Amino acid sequence: MDQHGPIGVFDSGLGGLSVLRELVRLVPHDDIVYVADSAHVPYGTKPPAFIQERSLAIARFLVDCLHARGVVVACNTATTHAVATLRQTFPAVPIVGMEPAVKPAAAATRSGVVGVLATPATLDGERFADLVERYTDGIELLTQPSPGLVECVETGDVDGPETERLLRAFTGPMLGRGADTIVLGCTHYPFLRDTLQRLVGPDVTLIDTGEAVARQTVRVLGVGDRNGGRRSTREDDPTGRITYYSSGDVNEAKRVIELLMHQPVECVLPLPV
Repeated sequence: MDQHGPIGVFDSGLGGLSVLRELVRLVPHDDIVYVADSAHVPYGTKPPAFIQERSLAIARFLVDCLHARGVVVACNTATTHAVATLRQTFPAVPIVGMEPAVKPAAAATRSGVVGVLATPATLDGERFADLVERYTDGIELLTQPSPGLVECVETGDVDGPETERLLRAFTGPMLGRGADTIVLGCTHYPFLRDTLQRLVGPDVTLIDTGEAVARQTVRVLGVGDRNGGRRSTREDDPTGRITYYSSGDVNEAKRVIELLMHQPVECVLPLPV
């Protein structure tokens, strides 16, 4: 592991940018490489073996080719089906994964009813089943597969009519059964937070794990210092560089990244794996 290498972050598409933006806030001087496997998005409808294959290919690219000093699996589905394999394959490289925020949601609910929006592959995984078993005693948990939302975010549609229609359809039954807390169980969904909050009202709490995962990454990699200052991975440049790769249309990726991140992007490079 190269201690001076970049932090690697990857997702099935652009949803992991919700984790990236939290990470940049914590370590603005560190180099980060973001990989969007947009040619294969969404992972949530793919077989576990395919998700493992793609996750391994991307992790090898980050670690072996770009010398990443750590990898953030900024995708709940990839974490569910591939993080254990990644940790076995790269034992010397810290691998940080995701999981839906069931525990904090169970602590936050006042009504005792919690809804979870996620992809089918995340909801069907053993990691999610373990979360439910550990943290939902006395809680009514309502799970809702949410096909179509990832695709909305991938095109940059975070508040259009189709996005609103899907959000209303997925959350309506939860609200009808008394849910006052909803878990955003996919890294794409935080980009829908403003629209969703408007639809469900101010009394419903929305929870995601982007900030928690970013903080865990900082702890695991040991970036920053005890005084709260942040160190650069490059001594000659105090400003961190974000490099983007996509397996899909790089021009479209550039357009949507700029829209979601609210900042200009010099370019998006083609992912070679």
